[in-house]
Amino acid sequence: MEQFRITEHPILEVPELEMIGFYFNGKYLEARKGEMISSALIANGIDVFGHHHKDASAQGIFCANGQCAKCTVIANGVAVKSCMTEVRENMIVQSAEGLPVLPEDVEPIEFHPLKELACDVLIIGGGPAGISAAIELGKQGIETLLIDDKNRLGGKLVLQTHKFFGSEEDSRAGTRGHHIGEILAKELSTYWYVCTWLNSTALFVFSDQKVGILKDGIYRLVSPKRILNAAGAREKFLKFPGNKLARIYGAGAFQTLVNRDLVRPTRRLFIIGGGNVGLIAAYHALQAGIEVVGLAEAMPSCGGYKVHADKLQRFGVPIYTSHSIQSANGDETVESITIVQVNDKFEPVDGTQKSFACDTILIAVGLDSLSEFTLEAEAAGIPVDSAGDALEIAEASSAMFNGKIAGLKIAKAIKGDSVEDIPQSWYAKAEVLKAHPGAIKSYQDIDENKESVFPVIHCLQEIPCNPCTTVCPTKSINTEDGSLMALPRYTGKCIGCGKCLLICPGLAITLVDYRKDRDNPTVTIAYEIMNMAVKTGDQRELCDIEAKSLGSFEVTQVQDFPKQQMQLVRFRVPAAIAKQVAGFRVQEQSVSAAMERTVIIEQTPDDAMICLCERVTVGQVRQLIRKGINDLNQIKAITRAGMGPCGAKTCEVLIKSLLREEGIPVTDVVPNTKRPVFIEVPLAKFPDGGEA
Repeated sequence: MEQFRITEHPILEVPELEMIGFYFNGKYLEARKGEMISSALIANGIDVFGHHHKDASAQGIFCANGQCAKCTVIANGVAVKSCMTEVRENMIVQSAEGLPVLPEDVEPIEFHPLKELACDVLIIGGGPAGISAAIELGKQGIETLLIDDKNRLGGKLVLQTHKFFGSEEDSRAGTRGHHIGEILAKELSTYWYVCTWLNSTALFVFSDQKVGILKDGIYRLVSPKRILNAAGAREKFLKFPGNKLARIYGAGAFQTLVNRDLVRPTRRLFIIGGGNVGLIAAYHALQAGIEVVGLAEAMPSCGGYKVHADKLQRFGVPIYTSHSIQSANGDETVESITIVQVNDKFEPVDGTQKSFACDTILIAVGLDSLSEFTLEAEAAGIPVDSAGDALEIAEASSAMFNGKIAGLKIAKAIKGDSVEDIPQSWYAKAEVLKAHPGAIKSYQDIDENKESVFPVIHCLQEIPCNPCTTVCPTKSINTEDGSLMALPRYTGKCIGCGKCLLICPGLAITLVDYRKDRDNPTVTIAYEIMNMAVKTGDQRELCDIEAKSLGSFEVTQVQDFPKQQMQLVRFRVPAAIAKQVAGFRVQEQSVSAAMERTVIIEQTPDDAMICLCERVTVGQVRQLIRKGINDLNQIKAITRAGMGPCGAKTCEVLIKSLLREEGIPVTDVVPNTKRPVFIEVPLAKFPDGGEA
């Protein structure tokens, strides 16, 4: 049987598994104790969890964050989101096939007075922003309740195995994301004024200024004096033919499976979206031993950091800029993808289609802030602030810092002048940390000494990052003007220690050493995909920054650094190419070969699904828009788009984009009327069920 669990990982510790038994559609399976049903099913090779009652199409996982409803199953007789429901010993799980049959006799539900509590501050979301804010409030002795719907703190930090950008002082740059999550959670635990509720979902902020929270399956009401919305964001979907197939994942779902649950959900992956999320997910896939067939980005260049894109291409992952997905192809699950070149108006260029065999497509085309709680709190008259992605989509380094600012701002609002003013420098740093990538510049012209050693810095794009400048023992690397966004430059005398290579988040520094051989210097390259082993004596194809081949050369030494979970790989190369060497190929070129026959399906873009819950197509909504309907409530009433269990969380963004395509100004669009609750909950949960 194919192994769907990750048994070896270059960064993450693979623990011994404590297994329990459960049943899916009558078949006995084993799950890791504590994992979600969805992860357990995929770990057993099951990608199709059920079939939609309207068109019998396959249902599987997409978001793994409780935002959509594609992964719904019946667990012990109750419809649940499998990505948010823990497997229990001997649990009976069934596919949610067809429409449910309601029982004839239902036991009456007894309602009891709900347990209520009050707090000074309620923080919704235990990710980087929420924890950072809670720490500041804890320092000030302010009674704070922090809730998160997962079973551990950290949010998306839990899923990040790469080293962070930013500054070492403000966002722990050079430290891996999952370690930062552990550090923050440990610090937070020292402040007893902060109470943390895990497995707790905020359902709604009601007009009587109470917040409904489902804590460990028990309903509670909380009355906060202030709210901080740090709930993060949800992933955007795309409308394209075949978008209803199973094995189409959001990037967060993929990273959850691979980096949190150590489940290998795919053998061959294709990625749509060249922002940092897509680029990093591709890198995480390589670390998990997954073949990354390619990545397509509709813009002329990737929106993510250039160092991320560069290292991917060097490792052997092709990036197709000015390309988008034309269709996902397959019967129930993805079997291949067809991409197409797009012009400057993002229109497909006929005749440029290419198809690639893959079993999974990862959608990484951006995020939408979870602004619901902010809007609900404002409507209820509760003072509310936002932080992290709920405020503005940016990197986690930025989320940590603006969470810190939000925490101190709230503390000052509560305690007045006894709390110090927020330094203006903090606001300036917050702006820099969330800055988009800047200008791309040329290589530094190093006046090399053929008897010396020096770093070659392949980081050519202005991004907020400086750990290489802080770790150098001789202070030989400094940014051009001393600012966080400026490019790092070699300015002193290198001793060849390699610390800058080991800390660089982008693997964008190499070391050229002439001290032993003036004609054939040694080039040292940082490497951290050790499960794709590189050994002394191996022949490797070296590449420049644009992934152009410089020839095949022998590995002369591999030096392990277990603490950093890194290796330094050394080659001896001709002096003429030494400074050009930026990395080496890991993935074979055959992995990314296009199919000989391009797959062109008969469907048009209007056949794509815009509402996956109710199976409403793009064409159905487009017809209504062209009849003059610009009210989302009216579109919902006619088509049912937005009436499904996800509560319009996925389709609303797609419908708004369709309105823009049809020339409707955003100011003319009548928004959906949002009704309680935010997350669907069985009615039986609302009576007081006992102690939480």
